[in-house]
Amino acid sequence: MKAGIVLCGGKSSRMGLPKAWLPFGPETMLQRIVHRLRPAVDRMIVVAAAGQKLPALAAEVTVVRDQRPERGPLEGLATGLAACSPEVEAAYATSCDVPFLVAAFPRRLFELIGQHQIAVPFDGRYHHPLAAVYRTTVRPQIEDLLGQDKLRPAFLFDLADTLRVAPAAWSDVDPHGATLQNLNRPEDYLQAMQQAGFEVPPDIARQLA
Repeated sequence: MKAGIVLCGGKSSRMGLPKAWLPFGPETMLQRIVHRLRPAVDRMIVVAAAGQKLPALAAEVTVVRDQRPERGPLEGLATGLAACSPEVEAAYATSCDVPFLVAAFPRRLFELIGQHQIAVPFDGRYHHPLAAVYRTTVRPQIEDLLGQDKLRPAFLFDLADTLRVAPAAWSDVDPHGATLQNLNRPEDYLQAMQQAGFEVPPDIARQLA
């Protein structure tokens, strides 16, 4: 069984507004990510910050909360993996700000992971830890790193059995790397809305100006 883990507990400080709530056409950004990832997995898990208010999600989506604030993606990943049922063998982790996510991308990584603990896209310079597949068995290693305050995902990739997946292995299913196109700043969001053919609500445009 496969799971999808969507991390949305970040502060969105560079965006200036909570990314999970940003409108993207008829839904919010978080709702869109859940809908686009859902066909590739058997279970959906959303990891939010303690006390964070979320847009409405389908009843089948499990929502869990980070126990330790401001600990970065490894904390969210550990929380999400802990919420996986025993039947889940691996999970695809993503942020909530990749509105052009292609379901075939995580499917490809699930196919490629083999006996490895992690399958992470790597372009020769950068890893993409929030577009990667993690076996649930890697959670103890994540917890060990968190206990040592080693919060960078790169520490995990060096510690665990990690398959670094070059673009050539997934470019046929996502030729333009749309799944990796995350939105950090207002200009990124505005450009993505234009790319998708959606109008930015005037109140949101004013707040992002």
